[in-house]
Amino acid sequence: MSWLGGARTPSANYLPAIFIVMSVHIALLRGINIGPHKRIKMEKLRVSCEALGFKNVKTYIQSGNVVCEAGKLSSDAAAKRIEARIEKDFGFSADVIARTAGEMKQIIQGNPLLKEPGVDAAMLHVVFLPEVPPSESIKKLESIVMAPDRVRHKGKEIYFYFPNGVSGSSIWKHNLDRVLGISGTMRNWRTVNTLHQMAGECE
Repeated sequence: MSWLGGARTPSANYLPAIFIVMSVHIALLRGINIGPHKRIKMEKLRVSCEALGFKNVKTYIQSGNVVCEAGKLSSDAAAKRIEARIEKDFGFSADVIARTAGEMKQIIQGNPLLKEPGVDAAMLHVVFLPEVPPSESIKKLESIVMAPDRVRHKGKEIYFYFPNGVSGSSIWKHNLDRVLGISGTMRNWRTVNTLHQMAGECE
């Protein structure tokens, strides 16, 4: 049997090249470097991720954002490994939510608020969740968001528009974890796009 193109038949000693596809992941840590507790230096976080065998590990700002190649691991599997390593290396737990580079691209392109009039992209935020929230939780969230703020939901992400900033928003005094019944982590639109760009440089 000839190979593709019918040019020649390989010898018995021929070994075809094997290409291993490395999945690029964006890992978002929750609740670190905010107060005096749960402090992690980004250079040490990079070392921890490299100890897991992850390649091309990069971090972005102090809120805990990691871009890396994690072999064939799924986003959830990569997140769980980072969580376990943080507890081992730093002595405390921190939730980690991860998305692949492809998923982050879809999250950015699928932001429904970008299609709405009067929206300044610089004031957009995204809450990343580990799972799709119940519809009842979304209704509860929508009931506490007041104009000029806006909220939209799509899959495991919640998109916010805060023209007066997060601290001047209608949700500032609410605990979103309790409202949604799920713990998530928020990033502003600039950070989301920067992380996507960094992931693209790894591909």
